[in-house]
Amino acid sequence: MSPDFPVRPARTNTALPLRRRISAAALAACALCVLPASAQTALPGRSVESFLDIARDANPEYAAMRAEADAARERPESAGALPDPAVRVQLVNVTNEGRDASPNLLPARVGATKYTVMQMLPWFGKRDARREAAQSDAQAASSRVESAWLAIAMRIKSAYAQYYLAVENEKLTREVLDLVVRLESVAQARYAGGLAAQQDAIRAQVEQTTMRTDLVMLESERRRAAARMNALVARPATAPLAEPERLRPLPPPARLQVADLEERARARNPLIATEAARARSASKLVELADLNRYPDLTVGIAPTQRGSRIAEWELMLEVNIPLQQDSRRAREREARAMLAAAQSRREAAAVGLLGELSENLASLDAARRTEALAGSSLLPQAEVTFQSALAAYENGKVDFATLLDAQRQILRAKQERLKAQAEAQMRLAEIERIVGEEL
Repeated sequence: MSPDFPVRPARTNTALPLRRRISAAALAACALCVLPASAQTALPGRSVESFLDIARDANPEYAAMRAEADAARERPESAGALPDPAVRVQLVNVTNEGRDASPNLLPARVGATKYTVMQMLPWFGKRDARREAAQSDAQAASSRVESAWLAIAMRIKSAYAQYYLAVENEKLTREVLDLVVRLESVAQARYAGGLAAQQDAIRAQVEQTTMRTDLVMLESERRRAAARMNALVARPATAPLAEPERLRPLPPPARLQVADLEERARARNPLIATEAARARSASKLVELADLNRYPDLTVGIAPTQRGSRIAEWELMLEVNIPLQQDSRRAREREARAMLAAAQSRREAAAVGLLGELSENLASLDAARRTEALAGSSLLPQAEVTFQSALAAYENGKVDFATLLDAQRQILRAKQERLKAQAEAQMRLAEIERIVGEEL
């Protein structure tokens, strides 16, 4: 008798349990096949990098900018190409000098058929100017793609900091709510022993109600922050997210020197690069406007058919005459004005970005110092004050209002530290957008 399947007197048919075991084993095997695939699909949200990876492929704004850049890269070839040639067919003497009652449209049965092939040749340098202007426009489009990505990444980093702040504030409020519940138990015990007034327990209950109201607002803020994060990576607004685990570490102050960051911003910021490419394109358009003073040429060849043979050949040269001087000079002035505007926009972009850089560096430094003060001074002092107030309340030396105020100080200190951390992350995201790279 096999030890795996013992005989049971109550059952006469052992095949049924065996079939059930086989079915259960099959279901378990199917579950094992399915579970690893679902387990591999990790929810985003644990770190900001998980959102950035998704956004590169899923963000529709970034995809649109890349498609526009791809289109712009195809324009230089067509901009510098020759115009399409033209073919003209002329039927001469279609009535054969009146001998035919009705016109004849067959080339071999009319008086003569002239075939003219013409090609327009722009003046020397015009095609190069158009091609180089289109190349500068393509460079500007590529820079706009980088600028769009930096802006999207900045929004994702800022939104993640707000999401982290909302989640951590909610956790913190729940922890403090549990603390207030324990304080209520202390107050009720003292009231039962005749050592405190009933008002202390009532105050604890009122404090709990206030904190539960705050939790409703914090939960709403967390849902709004999650919806913003999902929208930035083209996910449904209510799609689930993992709880954030950490914020990015801040770079050391030595890497945040103003002069160094300004130099890197001038060299790498895509907005400045975009305006510089536009200025180069405008300068080529000025060159093209000056070249329009010279005429374009059209050359052609025209064989003439009589009957079924080519009877003669003709060569043609056509020159357009740029006589409309007023309109030409107006286009030249327009091109130079556009060049001046492009150069001014380039300088304005640089000045504006460097100003934003200084503002964000100052805000980042303030947030860093606020976090340090809250973590090293304010929070330890608040905790010592609370422990002292709790011991004094248990001994009847302070009232319950003093104890509640002490626990509120702990909550405010922790909230200030979290707020400073989130503010520092948002300012860092702005700085990275301006500099054009992660620090």
